[in-house]
Amino acid sequence: MTRLNRRQWLRASGTIAACAVITSRARAAAPRAKVESPRIISWQPELYHGWPTLARRRNGQLLLAYSGGREAHVCPFGRVELMQSNDGGSTWLWPRVLMDSAIDDRDAGVVETAKGSILVTTFTSLAYESLLQRAEKDPASFDKDSWPRPPQRLERWRAAHQRLTAEERKSQLGVWMLRSTDGGVTWSAPYRSLVNSPHGPIQLSDGRLLYAGKALWEISQDPHQARVGVCESLDDGVTWRWLAPLPARPGDTTDQYHELHAVETADGRLIVQIRNHNKANAGETLQSESSDGGKTWSVPREIGVWGLPSHLLRLHDGRLLMTYGHRRAPLGNQARVSRDHGRTWSEPIILSGDGISEDLGYPSTVQLDDGTLVTVWYEVVKEFPRAVLRQTRWTLED
Repeated sequence: MTRLNRRQWLRASGTIAACAVITSRARAAAPRAKVESPRIISWQPELYHGWPTLARRRNGQLLLAYSGGREAHVCPFGRVELMQSNDGGSTWLWPRVLMDSAIDDRDAGVVETAKGSILVTTFTSLAYESLLQRAEKDPASFDKDSWPRPPQRLERWRAAHQRLTAEERKSQLGVWMLRSTDGGVTWSAPYRSLVNSPHGPIQLSDGRLLYAGKALWEISQDPHQARVGVCESLDDGVTWRWLAPLPARPGDTTDQYHELHAVETADGRLIVQIRNHNKANAGETLQSESSDGGKTWSVPREIGVWGLPSHLLRLHDGRLLMTYGHRRAPLGNQARVSRDHGRTWSEPIILSGDGISEDLGYPSTVQLDDGTLVTVWYEVVKEFPRAVLRQTRWTLED
């Protein structure tokens, strides 16, 4: 009764913002892969962890940004945390808290720029307020899922919520970026970016940074046409400017496009994939492409992939890899490979299929020097009461 799932939140965010088909083509078989058994890498598995992004620095260090310190999928306690691994994900160091605002800090993206700076992205949310309002009307039902005790859950939420006035809480809503120029030793204060997506911006070969995402909390005259598209930075992520919108398919509305991610292909094109909740192809990943550096984009098309959101990676050999959550049997996470720069995608590789609920996903992947792939996602598991971070290491064998 008190849980707000991700799809409900995405629908709610749209409300707040308002105040060439390949299915007929033969799909390549999934490449053979050797996948290790997933393991939990959270240091505090009693807390809820969500929506991670994994990045590999040029020096080989792995960075993992995520929303931690949480009580639940939606709550007032979320904060941005960062872990690092110096051995390819075999071990992880204790997390650092990079941002802990007085409202909910959610999805965290991370990227190292060509100049060596590290950018971490997030957005803030007040979606928990509707749960708190319902709890005030029925405290017994809210507290029956209370954790930890004492104090009671409702008392904790009130104490967190009342740190700011309603006007102050609203002023904290935004899409945010943090920047480090010394390898993550020190960080800037959070500053506003133009859009948000779970896995953040990417580095392009021409030196620009490209951020494919969605503007949150903007007031629009048309509640069904949210601003969805790409931004660019010419100064190493310090400032961002709007580059181009993504068009909507006929019959679609852009308020139902969410959680984008981009990749630059080996043949010089740009690809953006989109979490789609329009009636046509609901729950599938759509794809848009640009051949002019992001100035114009093709009408999004379905690619025959049920599951979302996706993370895109160009492998050492030029192939593309997409990893995504799969919230129906087998519950877990999957990957697909493209040998033709994203024009078509293979059958799925199962990275995990032992999920116990739909509260999972947001996988992202890096490739080590020896070709090993490391994928991290979040998931509710049997062993712990809250979602944890899980990791697998795997290799493509053809």
